[in-house]
Amino acid sequence: VQILMLVQANLVKMEPLEETVASTTTNEHEDLGPQEEPANPLLMAALRGDMEEVQQIFEDLEDPDHEKANKFLMEKDILGRNLLFATCMVGQNDIIQSLAKYGVDLKDKTVRGYTLLHCAAAWGQLNTLKTLVELEADIYATTFRGENAREIANRYKQTACAEFLDWAEAKQNLRNLIFQIQATITDPEKVQGKLNKEDKITSIKACQGKLDWLENTKEPNTQDFIDQKQQLEDIMLPIFTKLAASRGQDPAVSKKI
Repeated sequence: VQILMLVQANLVKMEPLEETVASTTTNEHEDLGPQEEPANPLLMAALRGDMEEVQQIFEDLEDPDHEKANKFLMEKDILGRNLLFATCMVGQNDIIQSLAKYGVDLKDKTVRGYTLLHCAAAWGQLNTLKTLVELEADIYATTFRGENAREIANRYKQTACAEFLDWAEAKQNLRNLIFQIQATITDPEKVQGKLNKEDKITSIKACQGKLDWLENTKEPNTQDFIDQKQQLEDIMLPIFTKLAASRGQDPAVSKKI
């Protein structure tokens, strides 16, 4: 109960910002507000950060709530939020990691498209954002208004969260480009004999070089990822030009990222 009162109190920080939104969308961020006092014992344990009780509910066959564990995990409120949304508001990162192992969907959305990342960003829970990104939450997901988590962080003046999400997106953009190139080069239907052996070797080496860079570079910043992606695009442009020529497509691989 004390934790829920804290969530209610913290919401005051968000209310002045909501007053600037047009009256037709006054309640658009209800998805980011606190949930009602829970009857869900798993949610109560999660909000307290009681890892032992969470594990007991799932793993102790004699626990009175064990048979309902999955029901508690998937239970949603009227806005479509499961228990992880409240857990993100209070920054219970260990609980989030634990619940992920029990099958909760970290990419789940509310009825209006808000995700756990949007929630953590709005509440300034930087470590929670890092945990969610490590667990491969979707950083590109947008709400019904087309806002991603970084834009929500900016809306609520959560500067550190916005900067981290910029960093995470730049990193993911580089990874996506690498995977796109690898998938294209190994797809017979896309290649169709248009590339020679040297083109394929160049592509493979370029991708491996960037993967090595991702693995071995210590504390890269946002611009580092952007620069590495641009370098890879420059290397691949002549090769993708060959592939695109016969299809009449724009060869700029960056258009897909």
